[in-house]
Amino acid sequence: MADRYLSFTGTAPGRLLTRRLGLPQPARLRRWSAEQPTLQGRLLHLTAGKSDLDLAPVLALAGLDLDLVPAGSALDLGTENPVAVVLDATGVRDVDSLAEVHAALHPVVRSVAGSGRIVVLGSPPDPADHHQAAVQQGLEGFVRSLGKEIGQGRTVNLVRLTDARAAESTFRFLLSPRSAYVSGQVIEVGDGAGAGAGGTGAPVDWGRPLAGRTALVTGAARGIGEAVAATLARDGARVVCLDVPAAGADLDAVAARLGGVALALDITADDAGARIADALPEGLDVLVHNAGITRDRRLVNMPAERWSPVLDVNLASVLRTTDVLLSGGTLRPGGRVVATASIAGLAGNAGQTNYAASKAGIVGLVRSLGPRALSEYGVTVNAVAPGFIETRMTAAVPLFIREAGRRMNSLAQGGLPVDVAETTAWFASPGSGAVNGQVVRVCGQSLLGA
Repeated sequence: MADRYLSFTGTAPGRLLTRRLGLPQPARLRRWSAEQPTLQGRLLHLTAGKSDLDLAPVLALAGLDLDLVPAGSALDLGTENPVAVVLDATGVRDVDSLAEVHAALHPVVRSVAGSGRIVVLGSPPDPADHHQAAVQQGLEGFVRSLGKEIGQGRTVNLVRLTDARAAESTFRFLLSPRSAYVSGQVIEVGDGAGAGAGGTGAPVDWGRPLAGRTALVTGAARGIGEAVAATLARDGARVVCLDVPAAGADLDAVAARLGGVALALDITADDAGARIADALPEGLDVLVHNAGITRDRRLVNMPAERWSPVLDVNLASVLRTTDVLLSGGTLRPGGRVVATASIAGLAGNAGQTNYAASKAGIVGLVRSLGPRALSEYGVTVNAVAPGFIETRMTAAVPLFIREAGRRMNSLAQGGLPVDVAETTAWFASPGSGAVNGQVVRVCGQSLLGA
């Protein structure tokens, strides 16, 4: 369903009226397209504190069409608004150096172009140095707050890292139109040596990073699953589209359009993992757990027959099939598991105790299995946590609740299925081996949750 309010605020009368009434003024987001796949303009590289990172070579690669203005250069903000800013705050270790974060960004924030990007780089908090840990944690509050006030479709995210080379795929994602609906997030990137088993090598072609790889997407017949399958196919993957037999016609149509394979089966069946393995004798590189259902009702009115199916589809089937495909070797070394959580699992939601439990369970799975799957199988495990996404399901939500869902985030609008798909594709990239055990919200920085 079209967002008429967003369209109205894009007109001159709409801008005037909403400004006078103090209403949200969402900006139309710039997303990836074949005609304009990258951000184009100036990338400012700023520093706060004393950093040991050598960022320039990575930013020169990851900037794509961005004109890098190196750290320490004299800034002339009057000629062209920067479209992206990277602030290296990894060397911030005390309150005095934390002030340098303000000093670096204060003069440039207003000049960042609409739909621009600000990425702050931090270090993992040091348990042996409570001063460093305090100010590095302070960066999280800073970034989340800046994301809520910056407006005009701009996003702000924090990346904690120790090895700049291992973060190239993350820079390519965050400094691009692909991350349009990802803001206020904290992403931890491991070092290249520690994540080597996860396949941290750069793809041969960053335009088609999944070429030669096989991806399976559950719940692929429609909605977010269909968008994920299409995006992985765009990036070069051979896509296996899985959904329930009842969705067979839609499933066949999606697979045919993408040049993929349709696999109709019930993911909750006890032998689902074995049947997937039989259908993929040559192995699997990317496993996307997208299938999910809701059966909403307050707990006092929720019978067992509304509770159990949600937990079975959304969580138990994910656990069972992942175990089978990992232990049986179907998921090859360098593989990726991407599961679908939800902001409901992070913040809770009235009437969704079953759904929230299942999605919080996905978070627990990712945090527990991620490190072990990488060390034992060379496979990373991450999750996307969508917020309000414009689908047929949300289109059926009552008007006022739907409008609240759309506006209650820093970007003041709902996301699109492709926003979830782009984040999934970043996790799935062979260059993302240093990104593991992460849960990234695709919610426009919703007011709900952390």
